[in-house]
Amino acid sequence: MNPRTTALIAPTELTDRLTGDPTPTLVDVRTPAEYETAHIPGSINIPLPLMTEHATALAAELDGPVVLVCQAGTRARTAHTPLAAAGAEQLSVLDGGVTAYTATGQPIRRGRARWALERQVRLVAGGLVATSILASLRFPRARFLAGGIGAGLATAAVTDTCAMGAALSRLPYNRGGRAVTLRDAVQALRSRRAAGSTPS
Repeated sequence: MNPRTTALIAPTELTDRLTGDPTPTLVDVRTPAEYETAHIPGSINIPLPLMTEHATALAAELDGPVVLVCQAGTRARTAHTPLAAAGAEQLSVLDGGVTAYTATGQPIRRGRARWALERQVRLVAGGLVATSILASLRFPRARFLAGGIGAGLATAAVTDTCAMGAALSRLPYNRGGRAVTLRDAVQALRSRRAAGSTPS
């Protein structure tokens, strides 16, 4: 498959595959905090920054069908590109992410409640725009901040990336109880392979 082509899998199709053979490996690329809040049982958390930085090493550990998961699908598609370029095969992305999967009534493992990264981006971007517009009543140049945020959001839509989201993902709030290292990720993938990728 062309590395630029992303295969999508619907939530209902994923449910069927999780009961079939071979069972796909689920890799959740959200932040550790988002993963702790709610994740598909049996999925492995490898945050997007770690995935993109070590795509070659991680691609070498992927065997058989792999489904990349995030909140809505954007970060999973972003992770797909470097993994496919590094030689990973049988990759697909959960269409609509955890949000769509939950909406179909599928089981989700829940923990401490936190805001999803996409929701945090909307809050910060909206807050900055509103604040800069109010500030521009006294300091006219403040309106340029609103313009900059708007340009950034437009760029994020066109490129399907988000610099603000990447920055927010590094905050302690989004790291969860313990950061995921490359060693953790490799060990989790090898353990899953040894166990036959059986969800738990």
